[in-house]
Amino acid sequence: MPRLEKGAKWVFGWVIVGPDLSVPIPPAAWRRYRFEAGGEALLLAGSRTSGGLALAGAGRLPERLAGRIIGSGRFEADARVMLDTGAPVHPADRLLAVFGSGHALGLLARGPIFRLALEHDEIEVFR
Repeated sequence: MPRLEKGAKWVFGWVIVGPDLSVPIPPAAWRRYRFEAGGEALLLAGSRTSGGLALAGAGRLPERLAGRIIGSGRFEADARVMLDTGAPVHPADRLLAVFGSGHALGLLARGPIFRLALEHDEIEVFR
């Protein structure tokens, strides 16, 4: 998992939203956040700066973050999450999967970290 610059977030890779609103989860992120196939995925609002969303497993999210939940989905056996139609993403969106916190995987849609990552061709892309 690369780090783009000193003090920056750790990056798992780029993820491309599928036509069915499925989002591939990089294997290192799947393991780190202990996502489980068949489990409920909670979507949290991303920051104003980075947009996108954060993804957490139900039952692993601290109560203090419950007010940020904006939707849900389901973790699939092929290391994907199927999002509901209310998710703030669209097919073919390119999101940057980052170590957001110990509770939720960050999926950034814009902002300074996103722009910095665009300059790094070595970041793996997951489809």
